[in-house]
Amino acid sequence: MNVSRSERVLNIRTPRRVRGTPLVLSPEEAMGLIDSGDTLAIGGSGGGLLEPDLLLKALGNLFQATSEPKDLTVLHTTGIGDRAGSGMDYLAYKGLARRIIGGNWGMAPRMSELVVEEAFEAYNYPQGVMSQLFREIAGGRLGVFTKVGLGTFIDPRLEGGRLNSSAKEDLVKVLTIANEEILFYPAMPIDVCFIRGTTADEDGNISLEQEAAKLDSLSIAQATRNSGGLVIVQVKQLALAGSIKAREVVIPGFLVDVIVINPEQKQLVTDSFNPAYSGDLKIPLGRMDFLPQGQRKIVARRALYEIADDDVVNLGVGIADGIALTASEENWSEKFVLTIEQGIVGGVPARGVIFGASINPTAIIDQAAQFDFYDGGGLDIAFLGFAQVDLKGNVNVSKFGGRIIGTGGFVNISQNASTVVFCGTFTAGGLEATPLDGILNIVQEGAVRKFVCEVEQITFSGEVASKNGQRVLYITERAVLRLIDDGLELIEYAPGIDVQKDILDLIDGEIKISHNLKVMDSKIFLDDLLGDSWRAGDKVRRDHK
Repeated sequence: MNVSRSERVLNIRTPRRVRGTPLVLSPEEAMGLIDSGDTLAIGGSGGGLLEPDLLLKALGNLFQATSEPKDLTVLHTTGIGDRAGSGMDYLAYKGLARRIIGGNWGMAPRMSELVVEEAFEAYNYPQGVMSQLFREIAGGRLGVFTKVGLGTFIDPRLEGGRLNSSAKEDLVKVLTIANEEILFYPAMPIDVCFIRGTTADEDGNISLEQEAAKLDSLSIAQATRNSGGLVIVQVKQLALAGSIKAREVVIPGFLVDVIVINPEQKQLVTDSFNPAYSGDLKIPLGRMDFLPQGQRKIVARRALYEIADDDVVNLGVGIADGIALTASEENWSEKFVLTIEQGIVGGVPARGVIFGASINPTAIIDQAAQFDFYDGGGLDIAFLGFAQVDLKGNVNVSKFGGRIIGTGGFVNISQNASTVVFCGTFTAGGLEATPLDGILNIVQEGAVRKFVCEVEQITFSGEVASKNGQRVLYITERAVLRLIDDGLELIEYAPGIDVQKDILDLIDGEIKISHNLKVMDSKIFLDDLLGDSWRAGDKVRRDHK
């Protein structure tokens, strides 16, 4: 006879000993607690960061063997995986999910393919909204009320965050409150969650001492518990009751129902454990491998020119993450504060698949709290990538060329930073641009144009940015453009570049050219260090008038 969810929750919770000891189960036993049709919340971030990998594998294996549980609604804050089959790709089977709402999809390519194949209803919310939504569910509130997403593909007047035709319902609503237009992301109950820590004691208290972030771990556990659901936590090791110091407990034991132990648990997909990521020690940055001279470093160097002393900075994944490495090479890292959306403050953000961790962080806070700061306008400047830019200054990073990537923290960050700088190469698909003796040589032009008449999806709205008075730049290896009221304006070009042939002719449409058009500083294109005198050094932003 089938046992209902409420009965199973009661069976797990009532036999506990006085201290409320959770059950320690195998991953297979834990998966038996999940019903078809459940809503499952999954913690973690790309590159194995707090990824409950053993639980995800076990759920995928169970479904593959039995076709149960099926028709799940799955929630995850950001991309989970390594782009090579882990993370959300462990669940990439048709029928397992009915609906998935994710903050990012780019780390799980097979799951993204299923979106295109219409295997389930696919939605994309901004990463910050997803993070804050768990906190709102925990607090029994209606959902997230925010301006984040207005004018982008999240706005229901455009696409409503829907990623495929199967996603028919408008989950996000437009409201007017106190004469302000906002978006409303409604809360929903959670039946079960998968989260991860380092150590669990016998009472279920969870610490994260070897982890490189906290993410939403506490909020997801609270949201699930207050929904009447089951909290399943994967950890590396089990400790005696009372042996974890109170200050080190991130998830208190009364929230935890089931513990699954994975003694082979890695900190990140690249590292079993590196104390420089968890903040346990600091390593000398001078021993790091810096970027070689090339188009990526040109962009990073020109971007650094925009940072003033004491700025609070966000760096996005992709080409923008090279800025931190270049700042370290110049010994400038201590002149401003680098942050990343996973809740990391200070240090040098990791690059590539493990973006979300940081070497030598100075603080690790909850992800939702980081987004509170971002959404409130706390960032002085943000550097983000781009896949497409159109003549209105709109930017697309989320869906292009048949690929489903998702927004991640891009929408929160780009809409709310005082200055936002989009970084990327001018073209894609085989571009080879080489600096030589202070000039730029285009050895081979890219086959794909990135400056287009109209982006495939609006992840950043030039119109909303202009209305809000944001300062917006677009930095490439050969040109710097800025957003003006009626579109784009070219303000700088690289030495050695033919403006007409190498820039204007490669833009699908016409843009403005500044009457104060300048040549980019030749130092950017040399092997020598830039030197302290090259930087802004104050709070006065450079403006091209």
